[in-house]
Amino acid sequence: MLESVRSLTDSPWIYAVVALSVVLDVFVPVLPSGVLVITAATAAAAGSTTVAGEVPHDVPDLLALMACATVASILGDLVAYRLAWRGGERLDRAIARSRRLTRAQERLGAALARGGGLLVVIARFAPAGRSIVSLGAGAAHRKAKEFLPWSALAGAAWAGYSVGLGYFGGEWLGAGWLGTAVSVLALFGAGSLAALLMRRPAATAPVS
Repeated sequence: MLESVRSLTDSPWIYAVVALSVVLDVFVPVLPSGVLVITAATAAAAGSTTVAGEVPHDVPDLLALMACATVASILGDLVAYRLAWRGGERLDRAIARSRRLTRAQERLGAALARGGGLLVVIARFAPAGRSIVSLGAGAAHRKAKEFLPWSALAGAAWAGYSVGLGYFGGEWLGAGWLGTAVSVLALFGAGSLAALLMRRPAATAPVS
């Protein structure tokens, strides 16, 4: 799969592919949006090692890549939030049947009410955490001004971390499969830690 992704990095279409993947993975969390961002950033690192003074035209621009991933992340969150807001009774019943969604919704509401939406940022790194938080905020009819600023911070943090992993992994380990693989493992490691942090408060909460 990495070879297929690398072929995209030689084309400006990489930005459109990254944006589409990041938008859609709020609904389909198995999409490899993080792998796409990391691989594109690794290609940018490879381009930076060319002859001094030459500006490569066939590798992604880091700032453009980061901006693309950030904006797409916020847009995906907003779409999920608005759809859940309008979801009605059917979505409410689906959330009520899921203990995970119910707990996340309750914790998110409490966090936003206190003015501390750090949970939104942490959830952005956890597998399916972004989906749970965005849908939960919309279904609970949380105010946009309470949710979207944290969504923007989460998107920027995730994009910056992913681009940084790909770039520095390519700089230190080379632009081959090893640098990409180590960077992807570091992204998964952050996701595992975020999932643990999301579960710990729920595990210690009193059962009603």
